[in-house]
Amino acid sequence: HVQLVESGGGSVQAGESLRLSCATSNIGGVVCMAWFRQAPGKEREGVAAIDTGDGSTYYLNSVEGRFTISQENAKNTAYLQMNSLKPEDSAMYYCAAGDLLEAPIQALGVVALATHNYNYWGQGTQVTVS
Repeated sequence: HVQLVESGGGSVQAGESLRLSCATSNIGGVVCMAWFRQAPGKEREGVAAIDTGDGSTYYLNSVEGRFTISQENAKNTAYLQMNSLKPEDSAMYYCAAGDLLEAPIQALGVVALATHNYNYWGQGTQVTVS
């Protein structure tokens, strides 16, 4: 079955950068991947999504221009490069993968960041920005 393992979280100062990694296995049927985050007392929100076939992406408005989602197929790894971090970016970050999309990611728009598109989840990695 699909397995996702996140790494790369940590504690940084505002304005600094982090790169999260998501190591995957058995993802032959996966068509989309995404990063979500959840802060204490808040709902889980999608941050960035990528179509594993054509590489198209979609971002939450508040991170667009600062975060970049990417994939390295040779390593079966997805990444989230986070620059210019802000305290409000502090959260547990989760990698997710899905094997069915209703439409291409850019056609879905914000719906691409909905949790129902993803049926495989990692355990999370903590990001703290102060």
